Amino acid sequence: MEEHTEIPEKSVNNESPGPACEQGARRKGIIREYAESIVIAILLALVIRTYLVQAFKIPSGSMEDTLAIGDHLLVNKFIYGTRIPFSGATFLKLRDPHQGDVIVFEYPEDPSKDFIKRIVGAPGDVVEGKGKKVFVNGKPYENPHEVHKEKEVIPKEMNPRDTFGPVTVPPNSYFVMGDNRDRSYDSRFWGFVSRDKIKGLAFIKYWSWDREKFRPRFGNIGRLIN
Repeated sequence: MEEHTEIPEKSVNNESPGPACEQGARRKGIIREYAESIVIAILLALVIRTYLVQAFKIPSGSMEDTLAIGDHLLVNKFIYGTRIPFSGATFLKLRDPHQGDVIVFEYPEDPSKDFIKRIVGAPGDVVEGKGKKVFVNGKPYENPHEVHKEKEVIPKEMNPRDTFGPVTVPPNSYFVMGDNRDRSYDSRFWGFVSRDKIKGLAFIKYWSWDREKFRPRFGNIGRLIN
């Protein structure tokens, strides 16, 4: 009589994962997608902020009435050329800063602070103030946005606010002033802004908040800065 030995088959689990496993996998996939989206968004924001456009808020009245306290601005960071980190090289440069530009820059006396002023004198210009009137290279500097809110004229011996100079702007430097002439702390007091301290050109107001009246200034929103 012939014997037959049965060889047991290996057990193979062909069952599909249960509902709990499927939900867990979907949840992990969604979390990973969200994480990737957040990382990409952060990287894009860093690139845009570093090389293209940055937002700034006006904290003081030195540029009134051009810029009011509570105005929020966008600053073009590549128009003057974007600096490559850890080198002095620049790229994407469209033009040099020139007279009349409203610029954001590192405050020379405290680089941790950003200031915003208007360029009055470019490299090589001779700038002088005489009784609240500004002259560049011997000619009156015409600025339609300039305002004076103090009638008193301060002598040069006491304060350079109304009478100063003449001073010659050094190479790679700029003489800047606030449009609110009598209430601006600027190049008349602390000197020049070097080219490498300029962060960009202020070009548009994207938001404006009147903190005294506690309401938006809708007329300022979307207005170009000139």
